[in-house]
Amino acid sequence: MSTSSIGHGTETATNTIDSETLRLWLADGDELAVLDIRPTDVVGYASPLFATNLPADRVEAEIDRFVPRKLVRTVLVDDGDATASAVADALTAAGRTAVYVLSGGIPEWTRDGTENLPTFDIPGQKFSLGIRDERETPSVTAAELETLKSESADVVVIDTRTVAEFTAGHVPGAVGVPGAELLLRFADVVPSPDTHIVVSCAGLPRAIIGAQTLIDAGVPNRVSYLHEGTKAWKQENLELETGATALYGPVDEAARERAAQWVRAISADDEFARVDLATAHEWAADPDRTTYLLDVRTPEEFAQRHLPGSINSEGGQLLGVSHRTIAVRGARVVLIDDPTAARASVVAHWLQRRGFEIALLLHDFETQA
Repeated sequence: MSTSSIGHGTETATNTIDSETLRLWLADGDELAVLDIRPTDVVGYASPLFATNLPADRVEAEIDRFVPRKLVRTVLVDDGDATASAVADALTAAGRTAVYVLSGGIPEWTRDGTENLPTFDIPGQKFSLGIRDERETPSVTAAELETLKSESADVVVIDTRTVAEFTAGHVPGAVGVPGAELLLRFADVVPSPDTHIVVSCAGLPRAIIGAQTLIDAGVPNRVSYLHEGTKAWKQENLELETGATALYGPVDEAARERAAQWVRAISADDEFARVDLATAHEWAADPDRTTYLLDVRTPEEFAQRHLPGSINSEGGQLLGVSHRTIAVRGARVVLIDDPTAARASVVAHWLQRRGFEIALLLHDFETQA
């Protein structure tokens, strides 16, 4: 392999970059993929880069889903153990022409700490706290919620995590409604405008965004988020309830009509291109631009029927951890939903603030093939 100087310092292999070069690439505005190829149990919730975690043993088999275009600059980050070099060689042999290895991996990237490091994606915690501070999103503490419940107040706790997370443990009596489903399911879950809604998750991000979504949409109820979610509940020595005890159900027509009203409210200042399937496929085939076709409905709906070329990216998760699906910075994102657009509108409302270029593709899955 030929050698050249990429970034700073001495000559290195052409597929190796240093930390300073990665900093520049993260800021240059061109398409860029960053893959943390360490094992998932090592990476945990998110890598210091907030990059897509795709373990080394899965990269060759799954990279096309995450980085569809072979020409996109792709940086592999390992644990400093040279694993990335072998993976880069395999990807290059498979026709990917712009694969690079971060010299020294995560240990070198974090050598001086993580406080001022740039990240691939905006951390959900940082983003949600910014929204909370800007909008002054109301909150209640776990102790306050317990008092409300003990006094039989008219309060409903909505847990905005995935069904699996909800099942593992939630505030007793809560209803599981994943974040992007809030507007579509709200009228069925909360029939009274007098009910106090408390939105919960495991900590802060999805609860804050969920509560502010309801507020921005103009639901008539008082809405708060549970500060620190189930974490705070346990810290108060209160027991969590387990199992799929109360989950969202089918959407009736009245709830769908109410959702459409709230969609119009939350989208009043939003402007997103509306595209058809032919245009979406044309974009996806564009050799000069990456496009993701993301179906933001529930996994169950996607399994029953979906558009060719699309992948399921449950809306609430896409909001909280977009880097787990969108591995190419600067890509175009097409959000796919049913004609009510309740899920896509919520996701688009927040993702646009994170710098994503969004378009909507609405499809009647019930009557159209």
